[in-house]
Amino acid sequence: MEVVNTVGRRKAAVARVYVKPGNGQITINHKALAEYFSLDILCFQVKQPLLATNTLENYDITINLVGGGIKGQAEAARLGIARALCEIDAEMRPALKKAGFLTRDSRVVERKKPGQPGARRKFQFSKR
Repeated sequence: MEVVNTVGRRKAAVARVYVKPGNGQITINHKALAEYFSLDILCFQVKQPLLATNTLENYDITINLVGGGIKGQAEAARLGIARALCEIDAEMRPALKKAGFLTRDSRVVERKKPGQPGARRKFQFSKR
């Protein structure tokens, strides 16, 4: 098997994921996973598809992350990893689908409208 590459997106974050056989090393933007994501919950989120399919020690993963915040980047990486695992082995798909890792979360920030201070907020009304 050669390198499998996929893309994961969330909000403004884009993750390009490269998966190859290895010993479970995850590198993000040339840094170790724990070094890039200092919060344990974000590291866990990135590893979720690997834990769901019991393949944590089987693949080396390299991720290029661009845009967004740390939460969006972690979720984009999770989607990219899940898509790559499906490409590698189609039998993993039901487990990943059931856990919801193959669904792209399409929610993005609503744009600000003219004549308003925010997307939905209106300026304070003054009767007099």
